Amino acid sequence: MLNLFFTFFKIGLFTFGGGYAMLPLLRDEVVNKQGWASDEELLDYYSIGQCTPGIIAVNVATFVGYRHFGRLGGIIATLGIILPSLIIIMLIASVLEEYIHNEYLAHAFAGIRIAVVALILNTLADMWKKSLSSTPLWLGYTILSVALLALIFLQTSAIIIVIAAAFTGWLSGRLRSRRP
Repeated sequence: MLNLFFTFFKIGLFTFGGGYAMLPLLRDEVVNKQGWASDEELLDYYSIGQCTPGIIAVNVATFVGYRHFGRLGGIIATLGIILPSLIIIMLIASVLEEYIHNEYLAHAFAGIRIAVVALILNTLADMWKKSLSSTPLWLGYTILSVALLALIFLQTSAIIIVIAAAFTGWLSGRLRSRRP
């Protein structure tokens, strides 16, 4: 349980940018180092975390903790991931007025945001390759294209897109399993 807490505490401490920015660190810690989930399971946790109320990273931490250590594990993992943010926010709030207009600090955060985007894209590319192993290539690209078009041009809710993609994947699996 202590390892669970400190693993998620470290993820919460060293991640800027929210749930999606945590994906590379979550993958490295939860999948590669601890073996608490596979890439596919982590993607499932992210999908569920996207659809449920609350912060994605907190939801994922809760799912991982609960899956491996029960209710107490869910609570411990959740505390581990949110505690660094609470501490940092309290520290920042205590000195905010003094540094809010600091030009160097603003540039530093702009650089951090760019690096976070690169990390997210790299992790998504790796996970995309692995997720295609269980889905026909044409179907994966079709789901991606339709989802992007729906998000960008129709401004469809992410919840609807995730549910539609899940249904499409499920239906594809059912149809493939019926073939001789």
